[in-house]
Amino acid sequence: MQFHHHGYVSTDPRVQPAAGTGLDRPDELPDEVDVLIVGTGPAGMITAAQLAQFPDVTTRIVERRPGRLAIGQADGIQARSVETFQAFGFAESIIAEAYRITEMAFWKPDPNDPSRIVRAARTPDDAAGISEFPHLIVNQARVLDYFAESMANAPTRMTPDFGYEFVGLEITQGEQYPVTVTLRHTAGEQDGQTRTVRAKYVVGSDGAHSRVRDAIGCTPHGDKAFHAWGVMDVLADTDFPDIRTKCAIQSGSGGSILHIPREGGFLFRMYVDLGEVPADDNGRIRTTSITEIIRQANEILHPYTLDVKNVAWHSVYEVGHRVTDRFDDVDVEQIGTRTPRVFITGDACHTHSAKAGQGMNVSMQDGFNIGWKLGHVLSGRAPEELLSTYSAERQVIAQNLIDFDREWSSMMAKRPEEFDSPSDLEDFYVKTAEFPAGFMTQYAPSMIIADATHQDLATGFPIGKRFKSAPVVRVGDANPVQLGHHHRADGRWRIYAFAADPSAGMNNAAPDVSALDDWATWLATDPESPVVRHTPSGTDLDSVFDVKVIYQHDHTRVDLNAVPKIFLPKVGPFQITDYEKVYATDPHVDIFAERGIDRRGAVVVVRPDQYVAHVLPFSARAELAGFFARNLLSANTSARAKESV
Repeated sequence: MQFHHHGYVSTDPRVQPAAGTGLDRPDELPDEVDVLIVGTGPAGMITAAQLAQFPDVTTRIVERRPGRLAIGQADGIQARSVETFQAFGFAESIIAEAYRITEMAFWKPDPNDPSRIVRAARTPDDAAGISEFPHLIVNQARVLDYFAESMANAPTRMTPDFGYEFVGLEITQGEQYPVTVTLRHTAGEQDGQTRTVRAKYVVGSDGAHSRVRDAIGCTPHGDKAFHAWGVMDVLADTDFPDIRTKCAIQSGSGGSILHIPREGGFLFRMYVDLGEVPADDNGRIRTTSITEIIRQANEILHPYTLDVKNVAWHSVYEVGHRVTDRFDDVDVEQIGTRTPRVFITGDACHTHSAKAGQGMNVSMQDGFNIGWKLGHVLSGRAPEELLSTYSAERQVIAQNLIDFDREWSSMMAKRPEEFDSPSDLEDFYVKTAEFPAGFMTQYAPSMIIADATHQDLATGFPIGKRFKSAPVVRVGDANPVQLGHHHRADGRWRIYAFAADPSAGMNNAAPDVSALDDWATWLATDPESPVVRHTPSGTDLDSVFDVKVIYQHDHTRVDLNAVPKIFLPKVGPFQITDYEKVYATDPHVDIFAERGIDRRGAVVVVRPDQYVAHVLPFSARAELAGFFARNLLSANTSARAKESV
């Protein structure tokens, strides 16, 4: 964490100085806003937290509840989400209070007595080392609390507006605030009264029964699996030995349980198989009592017993797999003729089972994706066309999720005798680990994802996939750090320059070790450089692009006085040198070897939401400039663009 560059800070350094709309933020919901977010679930809150980093953008988030969520239904936090929490500054805090999944146990009928269950296998949760971050279990309400804290500490001092429910909207193209939203008060003296808010953009994060989705005519497509599960968060006395270990339990009777320990050391969640649901059930299965759910759990756990002492929460649900036909208000026949004004995220556009721990995780990536894009457009950094990439990118990911979840849910519902091999379930869990962990997402080429022309220069940073961190040593203070952990959710692009190794000769030709210095000089001074072209005058050199260098040798051999100035920018009102952008290889883990980086050097470009956008050689200056010319406006036109949005 960096601070003091704006002057001495004696209070909590996580609280950023108020700026822009945060200087005189009105307590009451204003009549006109840049972005109105509907719903304070994970998707809505991360969108708000990202937009809170754009001081000149007026964003408000409304919620029909009168206050914060007390008990959340979601609890699984995949490693990709923890990476995201790191970007928002609270990964360490939430890890400290969460339950950490390190292993999964698989219980099956005893071959000698199928009425009893026995432990058949134990599987490490991340045997392949997909991420340095853990797989966590923590109440959804606490996730929302952390995002609320991030919003409140941001320059805009954003807080949710509770007690408003969405009623409807109308779009009038051509106006400065084209979306007119009707809201109804749900609490207080004005309970039941309606009011309107005009917005430039609206984000509907209002759940599976989204009214925003209905208002823009999006249609969910999919089906039910006609299989029901009872879920309960309970405190219980039990002799089941793996009560503090994540388990998949299959009984001889055919019933199954997905068991998940909760944070705090005592609470746990069980998804209890309630069996097939007849087509003419008409919702009767949802009236299943907690007593019946507990009875079923005890039957499945035999010979072990479960004496439930306290029920924190319970519900019954049927697995449904649905994806909407689009994630914004632009009909298929309108694509290319106008840019979207209304977006939907999370459960509003994709629903599935809860057992793969994907709902909250994928929803947050929806919000991260649209959040930085709205911030760029509204602050004048990027053209409106950027917003069309949201639906194009996230709908594909949602469909991939549905396909995966359909297979996983089907396997969890199978009877033991229906598997081809006794180890099929655990084999599937291990084989597909990268997907539920959140790391299979790979965006296709677009205005913000380049073609893989130079992918061979950094094979461990696949273009379109998230930037996978690795250890390095920060030269200025000799601290070993994770390179990716310094990518904050501040709306900036990252450009990583991996320097050439002077000894890495190829075909009897020594590498051009001056290539980095020449490239760095071009990046800092040439009118065609993206840094020069897209950084507004009067702002810090790194206000749009966070440019870092990683040298291949030991940190003691790096002379900071010889490092190009683009990597040592002067920042803040006092223009003090930032020494935290110069790195060297870790003596224990060589990032060049770990990530397949060409010893002759390479440039890796990373989007504000941590996805690799481009890989290039130092010589491809025009290509780098051309890439950013597609997705950013020049600093000379950004102010006019902001006024027109």
